[in-house]
Amino acid sequence: MTSLLIEQFTCRQDNFGVILHDPLTGETASIDAPDASRITDRLGDGGWKLSHLLITHHHPDHVEGIPALVESYSPKVIGPEAEAGKISGLTQTVGDGDSFEFAGRTVKVISTPGHTAGHICFYIPDESLLFAGDTLFALGCGRLFEGSPEDMYGSLARLAELPDETRVYCGHEYTQSNARFAVSVDPDNQTLAKRSKEIDELRSKRLPTLPTTIGFEKRTNPFMRTGDPAIRKQLGMESASDVEVFAELRRRKDSF
Repeated sequence: MTSLLIEQFTCRQDNFGVILHDPLTGETASIDAPDASRITDRLGDGGWKLSHLLITHHHPDHVEGIPALVESYSPKVIGPEAEAGKISGLTQTVGDGDSFEFAGRTVKVISTPGHTAGHICFYIPDESLLFAGDTLFALGCGRLFEGSPEDMYGSLARLAELPDETRVYCGHEYTQSNARFAVSVDPDNQTLAKRSKEIDELRSKRLPTLPTTIGFEKRTNPFMRTGDPAIRKQLGMESASDVEVFAELRRRKDSF
């Protein structure tokens, strides 16, 4: 089995589009549908036909391209069962623990409420790939539009259980602003400081900062390190619960 080809590209203001293609079967998936024209252009560049749309959540910047892509390609459109009433065009709904096949590989569904109530992530173990939507970002996490701190903390904890080598693709290019916040609450983390400089260099050249890995996020992402003594001391929350620390980090990031 050859590895999947992965095309990552920017669209809209700061969204990422991601296309997966299997050279053997020809099956091709788009993670979310932020911009139908950009996705269509990239499919055309590869001479690929879209067979699957994998939708993480209902926000417009992740679903607006569904109608046009369905009209052009008639793909399977797989998305969260809990948000089926908010996403038109789904042909298959999935929930936590479900799995389905794509190009001879098992795709596992992980429920990750917090950003939205029914948000899901797609995990492909054979490829060590996680498509995290707007739950986990490089050095950050999604805003809590519909869920509670407890929800998002639990979602990130579940993702942290995946193998460290898992490559993570996210829905937006937020890494530079996330890095500045992360350094403000974890100033003595040398791995983070080095990464922050690398990110500034990449963005100065308009290059993407993703993918990241689960292992790297566990070392540098404050939202995945709520038990770290240095972060707790910086926040003045040495005896707080992990969820309380997470909630304070999210509160500070919202106004950073």
